[in-house]
Amino acid sequence: MKKFLMIAALLPAVASAQTGKFTITGKIGNLDKPAKVYFDYMDSNGAGKEDSAVVVNGTFKFTGTLTGTGNTRMSLDHTGEGKPHSIYAPGADVIYFYFGKENIVINSKDSLSNAKFTGSKVYDDFQAYNKQIGGTIMDLTKAANNAYSKATPEQQKDSIFMAGLNASFKKSIDARSEKQYLFAKSNPKSYFALVGLSEAAGSKVDVKKIQPVFAALDPKLKQLDMGKELQQRIEAAGLTSIGSTAPSFTQNDVNGKPISLADFKGKVVLVEFWASWCVPCRAENPNLVEQYKKYKDKGFEILSVSLDNNKAAWLAAIEKDGLPWAQVSDLKGWNNAVGRLYGVRAVPQSFLVDRDGKVIGNTLRGETLNQKLAELMN
Repeated sequence: MKKFLMIAALLPAVASAQTGKFTITGKIGNLDKPAKVYFDYMDSNGAGKEDSAVVVNGTFKFTGTLTGTGNTRMSLDHTGEGKPHSIYAPGADVIYFYFGKENIVINSKDSLSNAKFTGSKVYDDFQAYNKQIGGTIMDLTKAANNAYSKATPEQQKDSIFMAGLNASFKKSIDARSEKQYLFAKSNPKSYFALVGLSEAAGSKVDVKKIQPVFAALDPKLKQLDMGKELQQRIEAAGLTSIGSTAPSFTQNDVNGKPISLADFKGKVVLVEFWASWCVPCRAENPNLVEQYKKYKDKGFEILSVSLDNNKAAWLAAIEKDGLPWAQVSDLKGWNNAVGRLYGVRAVPQSFLVDRDGKVIGNTLRGETLNQKLAELMN
């Protein structure tokens, strides 16, 4: 591992059912064209929205309507190389924050990363919450990357040294999750209690630990989209556990034809959650193609569920990666109905289902998946 990597996902963030207007006005030094700011956010309905603005003499502005509290990713493309570059390039100038129906001002001499916010109580509450839990994931990742950068070339090649850095990074993440859990337990009426508990629960929910704290949250929080999603994840922990009958579902394929998990009865099925924008998913696809060719005639099938919200990008990825098996999606991104049913919080994620419809494996990929399939199919 040469660098610490973080895959961040926008989580549905909500506060109330009321809809109102917001403005975000920015001033970033004297930046000018072709600099551009990209603004992606979700509202209380879990619906994603996108916007962008060219930076003129350092200024940009966004206006819109918002239901409840918004959760956003904002990125600044300094050189006009496009949105993906502004988000994923090394040293990308990208920030994540919460905001409300407010008139917000962002100021910085050089970047979004160093910007100061005024006019947003939601943002101030978010910062106070972060202080209590030890910072954002971005903060922890930045610290880990800095530690890696300061290491000598010899240390960066030393597996023992790198294992120590990774262990330290994991320890900081685990400590943050525990603080989020304690925050939720101590502040059941706080909106950020729901945010923290949702993140702390992760994709593999410890039901005995999380359920009591969730039950104690303010009922209004549990009625929000994020609250409903967390409830689904708690339920999914039992529905998708090893030995359970895989939850049935039906969703449309690329041609609008309904495809059901039940259609594959009597076969071994890998229910694979992925997305065109997911780098690890795309990296695993060649292996899935190989395994599919090897075992298709022996009763192995793959049913891929995409968490895309852009059909063109979804179709292009299928064609480019040469994926010949069934592909379905409702194009609702992280709010994909099957993803929520299965409690999926990160991709790639998969569930291996046997010929009797029982879950016999999850999060299998690479050599781990290959070995499992060899055992089953041979």
